[in-house]
Amino acid sequence: MYIGVDLGGTNIAVGIVDNFGKIHYQKSIPTGAHRKSDEVIEDIINLIIQVIDEYGLNKEHIKAIGIGIPGLSEPITGNVIQCVNLNWSKIPLKRIMERILNIPVFVDNDATLAGLAEFEIGSMKGKNNGVFITLGTGIGGGIIIDGKIHTGVNGIGSEIGHMVVGKNYYDCNCGRNGCLETFSSATALINYTKKLMEEEEYETLITEKINGDLNNLNGKMIFHAAIREDKLANKAVDRLVKYLAIGIINIASVIDPEIFVIGGGLSKAGVFLLDKVRAEVLKNKFIKNLPVGKIALAELGNEAGIIGAAMLGKHNKF
Repeated sequence: MYIGVDLGGTNIAVGIVDNFGKIHYQKSIPTGAHRKSDEVIEDIINLIIQVIDEYGLNKEHIKAIGIGIPGLSEPITGNVIQCVNLNWSKIPLKRIMERILNIPVFVDNDATLAGLAEFEIGSMKGKNNGVFITLGTGIGGGIIIDGKIHTGVNGIGSEIGHMVVGKNYYDCNCGRNGCLETFSSATALINYTKKLMEEEEYETLITEKINGDLNNLNGKMIFHAAIREDKLANKAVDRLVKYLAIGIINIASVIDPEIFVIGGGLSKAGVFLLDKVRAEVLKNKFIKNLPVGKIALAELGNEAGIIGAAMLGKHNKF
């Protein structure tokens, strides 16, 4: 058995996962992201111990622990480089946890591990090469090459959201202009829809949903209106799709994967989003007589974090 830990800004989720990616038992607690790192780590350790005990195992039954973090880590040392949402920097997470639990611990980015979960038992299953793109508050990614996670020597090899794809009207949180996540994330979609509603004279179905307050706007509202052929909503969605397709084509030109898998909150728009992305990629691919990898939706939803983290232990030799 393996332990998978999905560490988020809101919740810490821990699960017991078998060699085939099946979750046998899981439990979660609030993160309390405002607290110091040692307090949060203590909670992670206690929750792991609690889950093992409640499921009726001993620590000796656990081969490894994988942890997905909302940030960057060093692939070999397991040190957390940075987690902005948790205000973590240079935290030796692997060393701390192995010292206390005496179980091998491995750390990686949460989106990367969600991609690993899709590779093991989701939409990428049976493929050797694939790219996972998560469309949420930001954009994250997971890259699998020849059946192995690719994060690069410094742990930033799957930061798809910070690929520059054009010139934008606002800068990314990273300080640069034109990052993919400023065009195609849920945040970007909401920001651009607000801009359209403030600057252009459109009648839109969105107005009745937000009760006069643009702060109530969310991605689900926008896609719901777009599906109902709302002109403003479709203008915003089509902009998102245009730049996401640029990102996919750019990745294809470097990696040429068998499959791209789209996950995250916006992927709940389903076939409506998928059909638009496929059409845009087909229209703009740079070698017209060659296919781009299959584009599909993620299958695992919220469980991908725990499963992928657990599979990180499976994929590492220890």
